[in-house]
Amino acid sequence: MDLENSFEKIYRTYFMEVYSYVMTLAKNPEQAEEITQETFYRAIKSRDNYRGEASERTWLCAIAKNICMDMFRKKREKEELREEIPATVNAVSGEVYSLEKLMMDKSSSLQIHRVLHQLEEPYKEVFSLRIFGELSFQSIGMIFGKSENWARVTYHRARLKIQERLA
Repeated sequence: MDLENSFEKIYRTYFMEVYSYVMTLAKNPEQAEEITQETFYRAIKSRDNYRGEASERTWLCAIAKNICMDMFRKKREKEELREEIPATVNAVSGEVYSLEKLMMDKSSSLQIHRVLHQLEEPYKEVFSLRIFGELSFQSIGMIFGKSENWARVTYHRARLKIQERLA
């Protein structure tokens, strides 16, 4: 039996088991389908690394679990980056803006950068690492030799200081 047929047989044999396993992790049919397909794709790509120490089912589920964990990690990091920044009120027009929206406007961005430049440490650096460096709170905490929670609190305090000075 050639390699292509053997992987087709593995696919037909284990697809539903891998998919069911992934569904217990992802809890989303579309994501489970995508992860299952990616699992078999990676299995085919790394077939030379399969040592046969575990069953094919176990090997495929291990690949699927790693893909899920990577997906969850990336999703969590994206959510952290997209955390909503509290709105500020334009003193002249009374319009409500988020700090992110203001950063998009060039004149507002310049004003925010001026305020940021005058901000004391560690607030300035933590805010910059988070917004411009797009680092996670965990990474920022590690840079400073502090906890993830310290980085979160410092970042949020920096945001509040910037908003106060803009108002």
